[in-house]
Amino acid sequence: MPQAVTIQASVSAYLDSVSLSRSPNTARTYRNALQAFLAALENAVGLDPTSYPAEQASEDWIADFVQQLKTYAPTTERLYLTAIAGWYEFLAAERLAAVNLPRLRLLIKRRARRPGQRLPQFPRQNIDKLLDYALRLSEQPSRNPRHRLRLLRDRAFLITLADTGLRVHEACGLLRGQVDWIEGHALLIGKGDRQSLVRFSERALSALRDYLHARAAVDGASGRPLGSLPLFARHDRRAGARVLPMSTTTGRAIVAARSRQALGSAASDPITPHSLRHYFVTTVLRASGGNLRMAQELARHRNIAVTQRYAHLADEELDRGYHEIFNRAN
Repeated sequence: MPQAVTIQASVSAYLDSVSLSRSPNTARTYRNALQAFLAALENAVGLDPTSYPAEQASEDWIADFVQQLKTYAPTTERLYLTAIAGWYEFLAAERLAAVNLPRLRLLIKRRARRPGQRLPQFPRQNIDKLLDYALRLSEQPSRNPRHRLRLLRDRAFLITLADTGLRVHEACGLLRGQVDWIEGHALLIGKGDRQSLVRFSERALSALRDYLHARAAVDGASGRPLGSLPLFARHDRRAGARVLPMSTTTGRAIVAARSRQALGSAASDPITPHSLRHYFVTTVLRASGGNLRMAQELARHRNIAVTQRYAHLADEELDRGYHEIFNRAN
């Protein structure tokens, strides 16, 4: 009669499968979680994982383990519980134990903490410096026509992200024909054929006009209607004379590269396209006196609870307000 698979052996097999399908960091986290779980079984339940059969695994063990995870951060708790729930699912899938998975999920849901909601953080002062740098890109000497187009494109792209709140994939997917140059609008078609209107600032429109004017010969030679051409195009050797849309990878690379140029490699807080979207939302809130409804509409948040995450004052503003209230009074 074959020997029963032990808890330890089943955990090792499970972690091997995780290592094959997940990243090294994820595999390491799962290993730490299962090690903590096995230690809890030994200490609290008095169970020896090296000899106890996996077929006798109980969902109640995870309920006991949740209590021990209260000393961890909520996010770590959730990661560990996800890893251990995966082990139970592995037992069920491999028919090593008759696990009641719905009950397991219910135990986790009722006992685990929810991670606290974090306020969006982004380097506002650094973004101001980046945008100042971007505005001056058109003044830089160009090595060749293609380099000149990249300077003007990157200038228009950065200002557009900051002044419209567009997500990077939305900006990269825009066509010339979607922009109403008179009204300063662009109509987006999102998921579920949902339409939304994006508004452009005067400086964004000006930067876009400069870029497209410099691109006129390239666009005209494409043989395609201008309205069908991408608003932001590739300007590399592989694209050649073709007018190809810029990828989101290129969009992120532009933000990263121009940030390094504007701030130096020593900049501690990275700026991403989503940082510029955060910048847009908080700029609207500051200028509108905290008008959440306006910020929600302009940022195109479906749920106003998302917008509310941005409705906070920066630390330096709180410092200034505190000193004005208390120190000036004294």
